Amino acid sequence: MIDTVKAAPAMALSPQAGLLLTKIADTPDLETAMWKVLHDYTTLKIQQLSQQIKAFEQKWCMSFEEFAQRCEEGTLGQDPYAYEVESDFWEWEKAVTLLAHYEALRARWM
Repeated sequence: MIDTVKAAPAMALSPQAGLLLTKIADTPDLETAMWKVLHDYTTLKIQQLSQQIKAFEQKWCMSFEEFAQRCEEGTLGQDPYAYEVESDFWEWEKAVTLLAHYEALRARWM
């Protein structure tokens, strides 16, 4: 099977950035260090977004899908256009969308 992803051009790092990257990742190999930092970053983002989603699920006692549906149907028990409801809707939707994005990146590249 041929991979259809085109190779990105090589990236240049300053010696200071390269040294910092290898120190943070605790490995002398620059490419390994970059992959380790990217893996750790995506893991932290996934954990943070999962916690944010869980907090919304606990607050509203439902999943985002149910929350969105009940907002649309007007069966939430609160005004769906109230500031708190709209604010939670947008933040929750953002967290769900970003979680799917980071999980797809991790599945594809790591």
